[in-house]
Amino acid sequence: MGTAESYLSEVLAAFDLGAPVVGAVRFGQGHINDTFVVHTQPEDRCCRRFILQRMSAAAFKRPDQLMENITGVTEYLGREIEKNGGDREREALRVLRPSGGQPYYTDRDGGAWRMYPFVEGTVCCQAADTPELFAASGRAFGRFQRLLQGYPAQTLYETIPHFHDTEDRLAKLKAAVAADKLGRAAECRQEIDFMLEREADCSVALQALRDGTLPLRVTHNDTKLNNVLMDQETGEGICIIDLDTVMPGLSINDFGDSIRFGANHSAEDETDLSKVNLDVGLFEVYTQAFLEGAGGTLTEKEIEYLPWGAKLMTLECGIRFLTDYLVGDEYFHISREKQNLDRSRTQCKLVADMEAHWDQLMEIVKKYQ
Repeated sequence: MGTAESYLSEVLAAFDLGAPVVGAVRFGQGHINDTFVVHTQPEDRCCRRFILQRMSAAAFKRPDQLMENITGVTEYLGREIEKNGGDREREALRVLRPSGGQPYYTDRDGGAWRMYPFVEGTVCCQAADTPELFAASGRAFGRFQRLLQGYPAQTLYETIPHFHDTEDRLAKLKAAVAADKLGRAAECRQEIDFMLEREADCSVALQALRDGTLPLRVTHNDTKLNNVLMDQETGEGICIIDLDTVMPGLSINDFGDSIRFGANHSAEDETDLSKVNLDVGLFEVYTQAFLEGAGGTLTEKEIEYLPWGAKLMTLECGIRFLTDYLVGDEYFHISREKQNLDRSRTQCKLVADMEAHWDQLMEIVKKYQ
């Protein structure tokens, strides 16, 4: 398969964009898909832009299932937004179909491409520089839950099997430790023991799902700040993007991944663990905003389990980093030796910090329940 640029002429010809294309350039900071911003020039108004993406064949083996998930969710979101008096064109992605009617285009070598209108007047932020920005993302992801509360989650494909199956993640870690194919286990015995000591924790959310304590919902599964488009004027999060991991899941996982990412001030691979700490104030800011956005749609048990979402998403991420280190850094890209081990250590530190503040976290969720 050639470079994405070598297919642009073919792919762009398959979409009716209503005006001549005057340019297409690489866009954004994503590392999975090939993303371009496409510029068109209508005769009677200023330039109109679109987002074009070649979906990663390595990450997504079934683009048909992936796009069925995305079209189903975005069309449902659009209808709900319109019913609530919102702006469907700015508050939800809209999949543009090429000639032939499919939600994506397949190029001459089998590559899968999709197109969205560009959401103008928005910015994509890489870090929560202020509590207000973090809160805005919380309201946006909470609103995502509220708008999709009626969507039948069980009809979605699991595009990445066992993505947030913490039991399965731990089993893979145990297998990697047993194999120890690179002889790395001895140097990270402390981290391995930390994970194994929390084996029972790995079943908490999954067992709550199995016994009906927590409901299955449509979840985003990658709720980082940079997956929310922020309105340039109001500073509010208006549109959730990067829907590749939309699957059936638990609302507490979406909440928890945001906390893991945003409620601390350290780099993910920080080597000075004294700098890695949970910011309880940011936890409270996000909790209040997330529940405000959800608008009463979460059950009492879901709210009660929110701290578990934060702990388990952090623990799971640490398990994944450590497993990857033991097998030879096959999944997560590294720029230096032992980076995945350092990443795992920061997650362990965050988990320990959450445990140290556990009673406080539980009191915060009760405060806003």
